[in-house]
Amino acid sequence: MHPFSYEYIKNTGRSKEVITAAMVKELRERTGAGMMDCKKALMETNGDIEKAIDELRAKGLAKAAKKSGRIASEGVVDSYIHAGGRIGVLVEVNCETDFVAKTEEFKNLVHDIAMQIAAANPEYVKREDVPEDVVAREREVLKAQALEEGKPEKVIEKMIEGRMEKFFKEKCLLEQPFIKDPDKTVQELVHEHIAKIGENINIRRFVRYEVGEGIQKEEVDFAAEVMAQIKSE
Repeated sequence: MHPFSYEYIKNTGRSKEVITAAMVKELRERTGAGMMDCKKALMETNGDIEKAIDELRAKGLAKAAKKSGRIASEGVVDSYIHAGGRIGVLVEVNCETDFVAKTEEFKNLVHDIAMQIAAANPEYVKREDVPEDVVAREREVLKAQALEEGKPEKVIEKMIEGRMEKFFKEKCLLEQPFIKDPDKTVQELVHEHIAKIGENINIRRFVRYEVGEGIQKEEVDFAAEVMAQIKSE
């Protein structure tokens, strides 16, 4: 029987939830997971595709976490130049084998990360990379702001913690919302690919150049231009 010509039926005890081949196909296309994994996720969620996506994502993240400690010394260096040469990015992303480094899926991931850096302008890969003096200075500024706003002393620390989380999400690449799907972070994007590929993937380093950066001039939001170009593609 053709794999997309049957129906899966689950008896819930109250009613029968029909899992069709079309649903399995849609879930595969949206997640890249295997057919049997998609079937199982749909069965476990009574045919709710959105919940099945969450189920697959959770399982994928769990698998990715187990692989995150493995050595990744292969990979590629990719570049992204914004139209007109106003912004340029170089990024190194590592995987475990040269075979994976040469695949289109891995190369596309690295290119998406380069575009993310161009558009969202992170300063660090992860929060652990932020120097302690930078964190301390940011905390002092936030505390001064809270005091200036007249906030009670007992709530200031909670406010600082909340605003520091926002700071990390803006400055750290892995914590930023992915530009092509803001419902997931860059870290979640990487973990999804780890689960698919079966190898650890590590964003090692990047550098971002913007024309005239550091020179006093009329303000032009090139990052917004990059984002607009990505959305138009």
